[in-house]
Amino acid sequence: MKNRFRMKLPKLLAIGLVLPMLALACQTVIPDLSQQAGLPEVMVEPIATLASAPINTTVNMPDTNLVDELNLVDLYLAVNPAVVNITVFSESEGFLLPEGQGSGFVINEEGDIVTNAHVVHGGVEVEVTFYDGATFTAEVLGEDLNSDLAVVSVAQLPEGITPVQLGDMDDLAVGQPVVAIGNPFGLEGTLTLGIISALGRTIPALTPFSIPQSIQTDAAINPGNSGGPLLNMDGEVIGVNAQIETNGLDRSNLGVGFAIPVSIVKKVVPNLIADGEYEWAWVGVRGGNLTPALVEAMGLSVNKGAYISDVLPDGPAAAAGLEGAEEVDTVRKRQVEVGGDVIIAIDGKPVNTFDDLLIYIALEAVPGQEVVVTVLRDGETIDIPITLEERPSKL
Repeated sequence: MKNRFRMKLPKLLAIGLVLPMLALACQTVIPDLSQQAGLPEVMVEPIATLASAPINTTVNMPDTNLVDELNLVDLYLAVNPAVVNITVFSESEGFLLPEGQGSGFVINEEGDIVTNAHVVHGGVEVEVTFYDGATFTAEVLGEDLNSDLAVVSVAQLPEGITPVQLGDMDDLAVGQPVVAIGNPFGLEGTLTLGIISALGRTIPALTPFSIPQSIQTDAAINPGNSGGPLLNMDGEVIGVNAQIETNGLDRSNLGVGFAIPVSIVKKVVPNLIADGEYEWAWVGVRGGNLTPALVEAMGLSVNKGAYISDVLPDGPAAAAGLEGAEEVDTVRKRQVEVGGDVIIAIDGKPVNTFDDLLIYIALEAVPGQEVVVTVLRDGETIDIPITLEERPSKL
């Protein structure tokens, strides 16, 4: 996605939750050297309703003494050589012209580099510039619009480049200090410091689906940071910087940024390197969390679970017999869709929110796998097996 690339995506989660839009482009656009392709705009809206997944309270908190000048200098010296500036070219009237810039980081000694799909998507040619100024043409090995991840590769790494190490989601906690390194506004090798502001966010992808378990941070992320690493204080990558909340005017940072979690990086990137693509599982429902009005309207015995408001035709859930809302009722002067199934567990694991269902399908399941959802329907609890399918390109 280029810096003028803004699109209003259907408000669906990977398995169907209404979600507000965020600014997806942390990519710097090079000043207009030719007429750039006109693309639809992303509508930037508040994010107050983004759902948070339960936070692990048994984490390994970093030593606060580590967040000092010496440690940051050492971290920067160790990691910055593996962070690159990516320039994307498009063709206009027979010429290749620079269209936008982003960031990336070296993932292995073979010269493979992780970045955002929206940084390179639609580009004709990609160039990678290293910390010492060395620039190489790169090949796009693969991209996954569902996770907004891509891998580009250079034939040979410059000397002295050590690939980054990947961290672990289980070691993360809200309040933990983090560092972003990238190329905001094309300014190579910029380091910013902040904390993890929240975990378990769900953010839009470049498809009708969404990216679960994302990391929210107040570390300054701006156009050009897209694809760069979000790091813990050990210099390990815990996320890929991808989105920011903006005022819709200059698209600068407002203190709320989002990174694609390392859990998804670990799942998707090896497949992009090996096969050029990644296949996501799909169940085919829309819904949300239970609310007091919905609980009252349906006379439910629970106040937690994933409520199914709509079952998509011809999808796995429809084939298995899941039921969506049947009518609209009014409770407390609020209109609610009633009659749908409430999923309270999947494969025996509790489902307290719609996000729990989303995360399980996205991170624990694969196309073709059978899962068993435990459903509350008409006051009874029943188990329904569902054979998952690959996500469709359109809904």
